[in-house]
Amino acid sequence: MIMAATSTPSSDLQTTSGVDREIEQGLDVEILRESAKKALINALNSVVGAKTLVLDPTLAGPLGLVTEVALLKHHGVDKMFWLEPGPLTSTTTNVVYLCRPLIKYVKIIADQIKGHTKGSLKHTYTLFLVPRTSTLVSRILEEEGVLGDVSISSYNLQFIPTAEDVISLEYDGAFKELWVDGDETIIYDSALALDVLQKIYGQYPRIVGKGDYASKLATLLTKPLPNQPVPVVSPTPSSAPIDSLIILDRRVDMITPLLTQLTYEGLIDEVIGIKNSHVELPMSLLNPPPAPNQGPSQASTSTAATSIIGEKTKKYHLSAVTDPLFADLRDLNFSSVGKRLSQTAHRLDEEYKARQQAKTVAQLRDFVGKLGGLQSEHQALRLHTGLSEILLPHTRTDLFNKSLEIQQNLLASYEASAQVTAIEEMVAQGADMQTIVRLICLASITMGGIKTRALDSVRREFLQAYGYHLLPLLLSLSSPPLSILLPNPLPPSTSSTVTTSKLPFSTVRKSLRLLIDDNPEALEEVENDISFVYSGYAPISVRLVQCAAQKNGVISNPVVDKATNSGGTSSADHGDVVGEGTSMDAKKLYAHPIVGWKGFEDVLGTLPGKTFDIPRSVNATTGTNPGTTLVPSPIRPHEQTSTTVVFFLGGCTYTEIAALRWVNRQHRGRKFLIATTGIISGSSLIKSIAGDGKVGQDSLRDSR
Repeated sequence: MIMAATSTPSSDLQTTSGVDREIEQGLDVEILRESAKKALINALNSVVGAKTLVLDPTLAGPLGLVTEVALLKHHGVDKMFWLEPGPLTSTTTNVVYLCRPLIKYVKIIADQIKGHTKGSLKHTYTLFLVPRTSTLVSRILEEEGVLGDVSISSYNLQFIPTAEDVISLEYDGAFKELWVDGDETIIYDSALALDVLQKIYGQYPRIVGKGDYASKLATLLTKPLPNQPVPVVSPTPSSAPIDSLIILDRRVDMITPLLTQLTYEGLIDEVIGIKNSHVELPMSLLNPPPAPNQGPSQASTSTAATSIIGEKTKKYHLSAVTDPLFADLRDLNFSSVGKRLSQTAHRLDEEYKARQQAKTVAQLRDFVGKLGGLQSEHQALRLHTGLSEILLPHTRTDLFNKSLEIQQNLLASYEASAQVTAIEEMVAQGADMQTIVRLICLASITMGGIKTRALDSVRREFLQAYGYHLLPLLLSLSSPPLSILLPNPLPPSTSSTVTTSKLPFSTVRKSLRLLIDDNPEALEEVENDISFVYSGYAPISVRLVQCAAQKNGVISNPVVDKATNSGGTSSADHGDVVGEGTSMDAKKLYAHPIVGWKGFEDVLGTLPGKTFDIPRSVNATTGTNPGTTLVPSPIRPHEQTSTTVVFFLGGCTYTEIAALRWVNRQHRGRKFLIATTGIISGSSLIKSIAGDGKVGQDSLRDSR
């Protein structure tokens, strides 16, 4: 198996996709942000006069991606408070509550209103529920005797752009609610959000997907849904209309989030944590460079990791729009980041030296014109060098590398039973609780269950080391519909739903080419395959997307095929080759049309969950007769680029996003728009199930 420290992949040279973005523009997702911002402004303006805003803490981060406090103040918000138990002191007549429709929040609101009534304080109360109103909320308020005092409305906050090709509902509780609590509300909310998406950008001509909950979502999308507020911002005609919607529910691929993410952005999330696209960084990394005339070789790499640990931190928005260097680094395997930083430092050093070579006024003027950009790049280089220095010591610890070794051995089915013993040793060494749970669950999934005696032993060791208060966590992981921590063999009393939900990993590993071995030929292959995100392992979820949108990428390596000019397959599988030149860009294939799971029906049948492929009748406004089923035609060079929406129900990881971007760069004629209920990691999933999630209450700065 290929371990974490791989050679610098040649794929990092293809990561910079700025050229591709210029040639083939995807959908303009900024429309969604502007629409959410204007809808919030309209909601606030509907309450005339100064107002006190009481905010659900879980909405602070998502709202921080849509607006800023200054805009709220401009529209009448006098003060802001978190929605939490206790009395509310408001200096304004108008009190506006903004929250998700959860029982605990509604009862807090009722208590605060009753407190004001007892104190003879007169206020006008408005409640905006996100993303929609709920009959349950009205019923609780009525039972509490305050329904007549509150005006209830909705703020339809749905998809929020977190990158140029990623939109998210930013709902952290989706996975737990579906697979632990059995609450399917998020399926309906996702259907409404996806329905709005097609009203903005055009109908989904085809819906394909995998998973039981994904199938329920697809069924909802084929039925009439309630009318929703029309987007406030009118979209411009799309240059890349939607050709299909691919829906995957998280339960279909539980292995991917349990693994340690090895891309730059994924590792930041693993080690530091990314919350609503923001990360907490030491203040010293965010300060401007010491002096504009210092080259990067003098200042950018001088900050030692030991000097920034324990400092005060500040939130930093990880954005490829404002930080082009981050756009280059985010999807690289971490082993390649040092080389890219070194290349950037060398280039900037040469740019700074150009000042000394400038002799004429025109040359000096040109340099001064570049200076602002150079300083911004210098600061970005300094920041990411310091950030890498924070990550690097973590990747060199014994526990981190032991965890990776166990993961790779389990994926390769190498001495599987010995890996359970190794996990117990990590417990004794004081490894992080989330890491241990991830490894135990990974062992159970890849081994088809852990031998009963070994499972009992590791459970006992776990509870004694981390506390018996975590027993409900282990029970949730073992119970349907999640059922990812199971004994082998299963007890006779086990329900059929648990039996059918087991993943035949060895079969799937071979049929979907999930693992790249460590022979010389395979090493070259992993450098040009989606498996680079896990140093040799390809995420099942992204392989499934390839089954529908890049069929040749599942069977063989498309990059190697193009480089060797190997052919012999039909254009239906590979698309059409463009150009006669020898460059990789000139030989990019045109994406084949989406024709469902054709060719991979047997593979899909071995995976748990329903498989579906729904060609749809297109609305007459699109130019197609409403009674006619749309049959996609091959995308040709003279035709416009299309967009394939990939929706992850239950969340997706940064590594899956990086892998989909890699697939996106291999073809012309198709762009992926990645949609999800939220960005997750293995640790965030375990924390949510254990009830240990922390809310970032300062994501949207308040002035209490």
